[in-house]
Amino acid sequence: MLELAVDRRSLLMTSAAAGAPKIWLNFDQAALDAAYDQTVYAPNYAQVIERMISNSASTVERIGYPQTIGYGPSTIEKLHYYPARTAGAPLHIHVHGGAWRQRKAEGMFFMAETFINAGIGFAILDFTSVEETGGDLTPMLDQVCGGLAWLARNARTLGGDPERLYLSGFSSGAHLASAAMVADWSQFGFARMPYRGAVLASGMYDLRPVRLSARSRYVAFTDEIEERMSVQRHVERYDVPTIIAYGTYETPEFQRQAVDFAKILQEKCADGKLLICKGYNHYEMLEMFGNPYSPIGQALISQNI
Repeated sequence: MLELAVDRRSLLMTSAAAGAPKIWLNFDQAALDAAYDQTVYAPNYAQVIERMISNSASTVERIGYPQTIGYGPSTIEKLHYYPARTAGAPLHIHVHGGAWRQRKAEGMFFMAETFINAGIGFAILDFTSVEETGGDLTPMLDQVCGGLAWLARNARTLGGDPERLYLSGFSSGAHLASAAMVADWSQFGFARMPYRGAVLASGMYDLRPVRLSARSRYVAFTDEIEERMSVQRHVERYDVPTIIAYGTYETPEFQRQAVDFAKILQEKCADGKLLICKGYNHYEMLEMFGNPYSPIGQALISQNI
């Protein structure tokens, strides 16, 4: 059952002006916009971001900068790679979030030691921003798929095991990672999606309500984009064991998206598990990637080894 903390988040859901038309479910336009603005439900977001930036700098001080490797023709198409300490180890790649607006993964290195200390190689992708594509999500997905394919082809050269590749995504990165699951991998030389498991945290899997929200001011949604990139409409092509996570202090829509997607995966016989992280807001969900003892950290490690 979907759990929502009872405080100002609940009040936001019912604070619409009297008589305002409902845009999606029980949301009027203002409430729906708030439900896709994570900062509204995370009053401490600036502090959490500050911690993650500081922790990334501390990570670099301890283990150095990652290797930076180009995976595609443009300057933004790079991945940052921390090898495992032993050859033949599993490899994990992360697709970062940022409302489809963030290009670079710098500031996300704080999560590397969760994997390295567990004997897992770690990579994180840079890719273009929706603000650089005229609002089109397609080039972003193409680059993410290109980066995932490059790592799969080069896993052994990098010291990893190409049969033990895993990925994760957070927020809009969870959306892109999930969309990659149902992409046409024959375009990249693979008979099937080459990754063996995924953790998707705080993502969006049906773009209809997102399209109706204020995010449509900078994302050029079309009927074709909404249909093709609403992953829960294509679960017949989804065959990667996946943990779908959300926090109980996230926005009501981010919670609902996770619950609905997990249910649809389970109904279609795909291997989907729901992970409810009690007491965490959106930004705290991301911060957990750097804590191996957290619910997210434990899910990542248990799936990858």
